[in-house]
Amino acid sequence: MDQAPGSPPGPQDAQSLPTCYRHPDRDTGIRCTRCERPICPECMVSASVGFQCPECVRNGSGTGHAPSATTPRTLAGGTIPADPQLLTKILIGINLAVFLVGQIRPSFVDHLVLVAKWPPAPFVATEGVAEGQWYLLFTSMFAHQAIWHIGFNMLSLWWLGGPLEAALGRVRYLALYIVSGLAGSALTYVLAAPSSGSLGASGAIFGLFGATAVLMRRLNRDMRPIIALLVINLIFTFGMSNIAWQAHIGGLVAGVVIGYAMVHAPRERRSLIQYGVCAVVLAVVVVMTLIRTSQLV
Repeated sequence: MDQAPGSPPGPQDAQSLPTCYRHPDRDTGIRCTRCERPICPECMVSASVGFQCPECVRNGSGTGHAPSATTPRTLAGGTIPADPQLLTKILIGINLAVFLVGQIRPSFVDHLVLVAKWPPAPFVATEGVAEGQWYLLFTSMFAHQAIWHIGFNMLSLWWLGGPLEAALGRVRYLALYIVSGLAGSALTYVLAAPSSGSLGASGAIFGLFGATAVLMRRLNRDMRPIIALLVINLIFTFGMSNIAWQAHIGGLVAGVVIGYAMVHAPRERRSLIQYGVCAVVLAVVVVMTLIRTSQLV
């Protein structure tokens, strides 16, 4: 007997149908328009022509673009991770770990402090950046001695760093943090007394302040809260003793410059401009350090 049009398939027709490559127990007459694998209704993804399987959609096979072209991006062009504040948590963890080790072994922090030359004249200097210990420009960014100092810096890092990391993406955020911190260390090295020591994440934190102000401006948000907070911090910077104001100013300037490049770079040359500006600021840090070292040696 012939089967009438539109009637259910008979047993022989069902046996002749292929099965879904992801669900072998399901018969289907639909194939992916890209790879031609059989797919059931649950696996079908609508395309401009026909249907595609999940793998072709995931790999970008049917878009004509690289898979990364359709990946969700942050405002600055970074990828959106599952935890947008993971790097901020790691940075806080590193600072707290160094602080705890320093509380147990105070001499440990002595090897991380930023100092130009030590001991001072008339003794012959054997330690310091001018004596080849350039790494102190970096290690001093993660060292704290006073509980109030690390407490204030870590609270600021959490308040400012989390939203910035979410807006920039991890790589761009890390570049902002590190380069701003190094800029603060470099200005301290240039302007502070050679035998004075400096430590703390304040340079990097002020870099986050500067970048946050630029981001708020870019998003047309109310600037008054961040400006008020920045002014309060600058009052403490210049109103209290034993504070390396040079690190604050160096980090702030670097943060504004890098932050502007991060959120205002044109899309077609975004990465080149963003990382190029970071490289320029880093080059300025190196030049400042070389000039100061030549003066002290």
